[in-house]
Amino acid sequence: MSREGLPLMPCHPARAREQLRRGRAVVVRHVPFVIRLTDRRHAGSVVEGVQLRIDPGSKGTGLVLTDGKSERGDHGGTVTVRRGLVAVELRHRGDRIRAAMRQRAAYRRRRRRANLRYRAPRPDNRARRAGLLPPSLRHRVETTFSLAHRLCAWAPVTEIHMERAVFDTRSPGAGGEPIGPEPEHGAPTGTTVRTRLRAAWDGACAYCGRTGVPLNVEHVRPRSRGGSHRRSNLVLACVPCNKAKGASPVRRFLAHRPDRLALLPPRPGTPTEHAAVMNATQRQLVAALSSLGRPVKTWTGRLTRRNRVAMGLDKTHTWDALCVGPLDPASGERIVRIPRQVLTASSTGRGSYARTTPDRYGFPRLLRTRTKQHFGYVTGDLVRAVLPAGARAGTWTWTGRVSVRARGQHRVSTPTGPVDVSHLHLLLLQRGGGYAWGLRCEAVGSISRKMG
Repeated sequence: MSREGLPLMPCHPARAREQLRRGRAVVVRHVPFVIRLTDRRHAGSVVEGVQLRIDPGSKGTGLVLTDGKSERGDHGGTVTVRRGLVAVELRHRGDRIRAAMRQRAAYRRRRRRANLRYRAPRPDNRARRAGLLPPSLRHRVETTFSLAHRLCAWAPVTEIHMERAVFDTRSPGAGGEPIGPEPEHGAPTGTTVRTRLRAAWDGACAYCGRTGVPLNVEHVRPRSRGGSHRRSNLVLACVPCNKAKGASPVRRFLAHRPDRLALLPPRPGTPTEHAAVMNATQRQLVAALSSLGRPVKTWTGRLTRRNRVAMGLDKTHTWDALCVGPLDPASGERIVRIPRQVLTASSTGRGSYARTTPDRYGFPRLLRTRTKQHFGYVTGDLVRAVLPAGARAGTWTWTGRVSVRARGQHRVSTPTGPVDVSHLHLLLLQRGGGYAWGLRCEAVGSISRKMG
């Protein structure tokens, strides 16, 4: 950054260390590492600008800063090559938000059903504004926008390139085909799920083949193991088979009946929630990014895949983001710099508004403190611990979350494990901003794969 606090072109870490050693720069942030030059003004600097490329996902999002340089091609012409400067992998917590809201709804349903604390359900007649998203989906849009806004403040971003694809929620999985005529044409009018299952299985148990007995609607993949209510995950089972299977995997339950196991779908009830999340949030994300004042260009996932295959890269969020946008390998355009160090930003939030800790039935069990800051520190701050004596005497610097305690003995995460340190031996480096930052290496053939 310049002396006025305006973004300049990113530099190599070695050059940043040299500027700090000479006293020509000061540290603005430790993670991501941002410095401010004390003798450089924005008006006297050459700022070519960088591009922000985003690969959104349901569980994680990749963000990469790139620039373009002109080089001499193999045939004598001039081609533009792409260089990856900074790679960030944002990890969402939408699944945890959804699970917490489901738990709260379950508490309320039980209290109504058991007449313990009756509150009638609210009628579903409230007006909803256009484009309203549930909290778990709104979180994905807001965290991606927040991180993109921060990168635009730290780097001279001139363009934003984002992958925008349409996902088929009827398909049983990635690259799969719809099962039967029902996903394509819909269910017959006036029929129920039980009626269609009875017709599909001829009124027999899917596990033992018995007929003429009471049958229950059974989940092939149990709900406790991630199964869904999709038609492909439902079968008819007699009462003894339903009780005997319980929550065990179907392959283990039918290990002695391979003939019955072969009749079940190979991928029963593959969840389509991640595809639905992407379809619901992409338009909102484009609208949010447009408010940053930079032109936003969207590209198809097929183009990203073609560029990634041409460059020989694995399928990860950061490398998909690096390949977003037009790239013509036939004319000599290519990616010449791939970031090996990837910053991971795990969304942790800024604490909870809950004032009590509930028991298994949803009733208050413990009271929570109303104070988030203790002795000048908040959970999630970046600190340096200096222990003057003891087995752990020394100095550590880490980027994990710091759990504060009211008594002043804070718990921090070190490379050797958690340790309790008094607030007197802590030095504040950076305030927590709702993210737990980390660092990982991404090499060719990395085992890190795309999360969703």
